[in-house]
Amino acid sequence: MGIIKVAIADDHKIFRKGVILSLRPFTNIKFVQEAENGDELLNGITQSDPDVVLMDLRMPGKDGIETTKIISKQHPGIKVLVLSMYEDERFVYHLMENGANGYMLKNAEPQEIRRAIMEVSEKGYYLNNFVNRILLKKSHSRQKVVPSLNNEITLSDKERDVLRFICMEFTAQEIAQKMDISPRTVEAIKDRLMERFGSKNTAGLVFFAVKNNLID
Repeated sequence: MGIIKVAIADDHKIFRKGVILSLRPFTNIKFVQEAENGDELLNGITQSDPDVVLMDLRMPGKDGIETTKIISKQHPGIKVLVLSMYEDERFVYHLMENGANGYMLKNAEPQEIRRAIMEVSEKGYYLNNFVNRILLKKSHSRQKVVPSLNNEITLSDKERDVLRFICMEFTAQEIAQKMDISPRTVEAIKDRLMERFGSKNTAGLVFFAVKNNLID
């Protein structure tokens, strides 16, 4: 993997500088933009052209929630990794369903932030233990409240296999080799599933699949 260009949006300058400094030893990560809020980030994002944005939620002006939605619509190739102090599961649900590619707490170690940046850049999403616990909780809750939901969603064997491999973090190339189909076919199936489920990116697709018990 080559250099991953990263932007960071956070209204606390000390925190921004701390994140940048802590990731300096990882030479494959290059910070190309700093912003104090969503407006400043969006004003410079075309010029800085980051691969990944580290996004705070609570900021003056445009907050991280609104900014994530805008990036998802206007710059779909840019991955958004939320880095927040909020542990409320409602933030996780909302952000992951509206364009975020991952959600982390601000007390994460630099090694985890680096791993998350690399995974969202390569695979399109990052699910850590924090998010997985929330998904599992939501999965059990939904299963009790809406037991017939799975019956309303039908998948072909090929669609289910592709979805399962995506959730297992395999790339399109790896899935193609396992299923003896072309990577283009894998991407077409993934795009079709995203359209059906209203997912904005791979992270949203995985989030939907786990939350609705679509995979074993």
